[in-house]
Amino acid sequence: MTLKDEYERWQETTLKKTLDRFPERKGKFETSSGIEFPRIGLPPGEDTAYERIGFPGEYPFTRGVQPTLYRGRFWTMRQYAGFATAEESNRRYRYLLANGQTGLSVAFDLPTQIGYDADDPMALGEVGKVGVSISSIEDMAQLFDHIPLEQVSTSMTINAPAAVLLAMYIAVAKRQGADVSKLRGTIQNDILKEYTARGTYIFPPAPSMRLITDVFRFCAEEVPNWNTISISGYHIREAGSTAVQEVAFTLANGIAYVQAALDAGLDVDSFAGQLSFFFNAHNNLLEEVAKFRAARRMWARIMRERFKARKPASWQLRFHTQTAGSTLTAQQPECNVVRVSLQALSAVLGGTQSLHTNSMDEALWLPTEKSVRVALRTQQIIAHESGVADSVDPLAGSYLVEYLTDEVEKGASDYIARIDEMGGALRAIERGYIQNEIQDAAYAAQKAIEAGEQVVVGVNRFQVDEKIELERQAIDPAIEEGARQRLAELRAKRDTTKVTQLLEQVSHAARGTSNLMPLFIECVENDITLGEICNTLRGVWGEYVAEGF
Repeated sequence: MTLKDEYERWQETTLKKTLDRFPERKGKFETSSGIEFPRIGLPPGEDTAYERIGFPGEYPFTRGVQPTLYRGRFWTMRQYAGFATAEESNRRYRYLLANGQTGLSVAFDLPTQIGYDADDPMALGEVGKVGVSISSIEDMAQLFDHIPLEQVSTSMTINAPAAVLLAMYIAVAKRQGADVSKLRGTIQNDILKEYTARGTYIFPPAPSMRLITDVFRFCAEEVPNWNTISISGYHIREAGSTAVQEVAFTLANGIAYVQAALDAGLDVDSFAGQLSFFFNAHNNLLEEVAKFRAARRMWARIMRERFKARKPASWQLRFHTQTAGSTLTAQQPECNVVRVSLQALSAVLGGTQSLHTNSMDEALWLPTEKSVRVALRTQQIIAHESGVADSVDPLAGSYLVEYLTDEVEKGASDYIARIDEMGGALRAIERGYIQNEIQDAAYAAQKAIEAGEQVVVGVNRFQVDEKIELERQAIDPAIEEGARQRLAELRAKRDTTKVTQLLEQVSHAARGTSNLMPLFIECVENDITLGEICNTLRGVWGEYVAEGF
């Protein structure tokens, strides 16, 4: 079959099905000179290599998981936000939605991330500092006050206690009268990368994986539009990995989650379509575009060939992207706007489904409303003014981009093969292999910067004497005492007998095999706090202690 024949087949099948359901955006897809953007770029004649690239919306999805991509609708524009109290964060969310953001992305403070209430001694001095403090359903209800959860898509960056925070979100949605089956969003819920790159773990690996598969099973039945995990390469890259390592270790973790779900008795096609990924958009624009394309192609093959998934939706790697926080500089912070613009452009050229752009001042402090608005406007300018969203996978067929895509795939595949030989990602983590590979890459990169071999503008070249005069976002220390008072009032008014009974049920269920999600929802609906649930689980499962390697 010729390329022309294949193109006509694609138009009459894959493309037509999508256009019948989701028409493209209104308006003309053309340049300022009136030159029409083709829906997809094709070589001018027959090209046998094109078979490897394929068509968008079709296996192996090198060119994207949707046939029309941004011609149908733009990526979801999420600005990661959360600080201080639920009330203050709610004001920021409503401000962002009013300024054109199309999805919410929640940052939690450190005590919440590791399962402690705001009045726990372990939380002292950290409440509301790097994200919003959420201890109870009342905090969650305040966080989403006047935000209809059935109508927005919400991403929550939470891992070890992700199941409990999801239970709170569902409980709040029920309070609003929402149809739970229509809720859309994502919980990160990726514990393996916490052991290797980030550190906000609570429980040992086995019970942590049990919580994850419980979420998989519950959402497959009750919340089918929810992404049950966001398998994160972002934090692996932030810890210092290369682009190839980011793809390899992220997909290796993905393989481990799929296998854990299969071992728990789930059918691969019942949950695979709810898996999502989270990648970093770093500075080397062309390598980043290639990285996204390679990851998509690799995952499609892994799911179809390794795990024998039958549904095309199970083969699709859908991903959120965040620009690289580790590249932001405290020196000449306005230059970060340029860095973020290039990184965001790479994510769009690589076909991301969702994007967060960092603010210029994040190397200094939590971002102000003005800097967040500039970051959001960066996405909107790319979407509406650059033209790169008017054709699907516009760099496809570039000799260099296709070469880089192949090379990223080769390097990442070699890593996955080595991890498989060790017995999988969890065994590789236990041996310290993945951690050591990341550390070695980070050390090499830092040496190159210190030697001047890698230029960082404003840091090791083109420095200036300056006084930073940007507006600063400050966190009031009084919020911690306010959070303590609210928790005291919550505990005083609730049914203590019911609380004791439910926590005993949690302890019993944690020793068994039943799905914990329905019980978590019942607990939070009865004003049991995040810390109380997590401490009960700590009493059964213990805490993970990282070994030195």
